[in-house]
Amino acid sequence: MQYSEKVMDHFMNPRNVGQIEDPSGVGEVGNAKCGDIMRIYLDIDENQIIQDVKFMTFGCGSAIASSSMATEMVKGKSIHEALAVTNKAVAEALDGLPPVKMHCSVLAEQAIKAALIDYAKKHNIHIPELDGVVIDDDHDHHHDIEEDEE
Repeated sequence: MQYSEKVMDHFMNPRNVGQIEDPSGVGEVGNAKCGDIMRIYLDIDENQIIQDVKFMTFGCGSAIASSSMATEMVKGKSIHEALAVTNKAVAEALDGLPPVKMHCSVLAEQAIKAALIDYAKKHNIHIPELDGVVIDDDHDHHHDIEEDEE
């Protein structure tokens, strides 16, 4: 499987790894069944700007790279700008992901949204872009495809 230089860079040198004490919002997505679990922590100021973002990811290199890139894409942005970050944008920023690894960028998008849902609940605010958003933790990740490529 071929990975771009950016994927390898964000895997070998991930940005924003760790936790934030007393975060404004936390989003955790993934499941142990597929092996990828991603947690994103947000520190959002009174102007709804993401001042800091950290992640902890248990998963493959693509999951770590997607988490790292997603945090870079939302840091310093408003919550509304952060909500515009899609899995496709994360994958494109990494110069592409192999098809069997695209779910990693989906997890990154969902983790950001889950953290913003948590932020909205904690602060009793309504974020219109989150209306109807459902975080799908039980999607099929097709990990068995890679193993069959021998």
